[in-house]
Amino acid sequence: MEVHTLDIVKAAASAALSRRAQNAVILDLREVPSFTDFFVICSGVSDTQMEGISDAVLEELEDQWQERPWHREGDKNADWILLDYVNFVVHIFLEEKREYYNLERLWADAPQIEVPDVEPVVDEYEPDDEEFDEMLEEFELDEDSLIFRPEEVTDEDILVFSPEEEEE
Repeated sequence: MEVHTLDIVKAAASAALSRRAQNAVILDLREVPSFTDFFVICSGVSDTQMEGISDAVLEELEDQWQERPWHREGDKNADWILLDYVNFVVHIFLEEKREYYNLERLWADAPQIEVPDVEPVVDEYEPDDEEFDEMLEEFELDEDSLIFRPEEVTDEDILVFSPEEEEE
């Protein structure tokens, strides 16, 4: 069972890294007095990135391993998100909060397990240079409003709403 749990833990760390989590660490707590077997600890640079990391971990573990957290702490605008899967806990910090709480120091007796190398996920569709140039040709800069407008749209195509028209 521990090998299976370790595989899931590594999958959680990989999912976090796929969303550009920083300084990911897996601590093996099985040989030290603890309430769980493993910690996954990582950082994000913003609360938005932290949510993305959390979502990636939740999705990976539910879709691929049929695992759901027993408990979750931290929400939007949080500086620490905790996903408790009982046998392991995933900690996602803003860097300054991670330095403040310093779980690695608190659990310094726990050995670290190598985190798998993962390439961050990039957008699935990235136009090549030729496609990008074609897309840009479809737009012209309207210097009066400083917005891009497709060439085929004319001022006559733009509807203007006025309250008087609604009453009629």
